[in-house]
Amino acid sequence: MDRIRDRLGVITDEVSSDILTALDFAAARGLKHVELRSIDSRNVLALSDEEADRIHAEAERRGLFVSCVASPVFKCALDASRPVAEGDRFNQEERTPAEHFAMLERAMELAERLGTNRIRIFSFWRESEPIERFEAEIVRYLARAAELAESRGILLLLENEPSCNGGFAAEVARLTAAVDSPALRVLWDPGNEQYGNRPSFPDGYAAVRGLLAHVHLKDVAIDGAGKPRAMPIGSGIVPYEAHFQALLADGYPGLFTLETHYVPEGGTAMEGTAMALDGLTALLERLSSETR
Repeated sequence: MDRIRDRLGVITDEVSSDILTALDFAAARGLKHVELRSIDSRNVLALSDEEADRIHAEAERRGLFVSCVASPVFKCALDASRPVAEGDRFNQEERTPAEHFAMLERAMELAERLGTNRIRIFSFWRESEPIERFEAEIVRYLARAAELAESRGILLLLENEPSCNGGFAAEVARLTAAVDSPALRVLWDPGNEQYGNRPSFPDGYAAVRGLLAHVHLKDVAIDGAGKPRAMPIGSGIVPYEAHFQALLADGYPGLFTLETHYVPEGGTAMEGTAMALDGLTALLERLSSETR
């Protein structure tokens, strides 16, 4: 399971809003890379060129690399006149698709300064019957984004996010396949699938298999009221043993990133991420011993 440990990173604000604190944690825990989503309680897209250059240098000084700009691009309504679901806006006010294309341009500029070619994107706030009624509209926007990205050597990662039209594995796979561009691939988050009460394995993984280029790691439990809540990895219902075995057997070459969303009662995000990392480490050690 060293093939997973050697590709493991963390979203920095899952540790601390202070970027240097988060980088120190990642280096001290032997992680290899970081994703940037929020820095000093500001969205990553608010970084200046100088701030991006400094973060790039500080990461490299600690033996880390920036793996992805975890942007909120296309977390917006396709059409503001229609009622839609809404999720986390990542400290952004509601904006139009045109404004989000401007955000994508800035995300690509920042990615280049940060030394990565990967940008996480979404598929617009969830419509009623999104695939049946709005697939062509969604695909048109994603195809335009992919064309822009390909011209700059950027890879867009479309995450399964229940508040968006590509909420689940089958949906992001269908949208990605419809765009049919080497510049658009799936960011697979098994925890998000389980948050939406869908089986992440084998069903979810089977849908995205062959299309995914990045994996986020979180775990979830369902409480007595039937509501999902974040848990340290290995103590929830996401079947990570089966996932890891399948990913390695299929020759998945990409990265893994902790995005725990777990904060222990009375504790901190850093403590929650440390607990999730400990749980993941124990799980990987158990798998290693089973395959010897």
